Amino acid sequence: MEFTTHTRDSIKVISLKGEMNANTSGQAETRIDQLIMGGNKKLIINLDDLNYISSAGLRVLLSANKLMKNKEGEIRLCGLNDTVKEVFEISGFHMIFPIFQSESEALSGF
Repeated sequence: MEFTTHTRDSIKVISLKGEMNANTSGQAETRIDQLIMGGNKKLIINLDDLNYISSAGLRVLLSANKLMKNKEGEIRLCGLNDTVKEVFEISGFHMIFPIFQSESEALSGF
């Protein structure tokens, strides 16, 4: 799994590329938690290049969301492909996170 982070309109954006599974979810959790603990109260997780997410990956996102809510912040997701979107719908995660088609849409009104 590859991670890139950039800032747009003073909001941190982390892009995940590859597969988020039991082998890679620990790395993702570390990166996301570092951004939250670093004081970022607005975070966009761009999943444009995420090919697959397992239950381990979902747990990372759920944990990050809980941590962010404790910091009175918000995580937005964008760029879910059909496979990832289906996993989110089956698991009910589409009701937990604000999900946007694009990074620009996720930034809008943040």
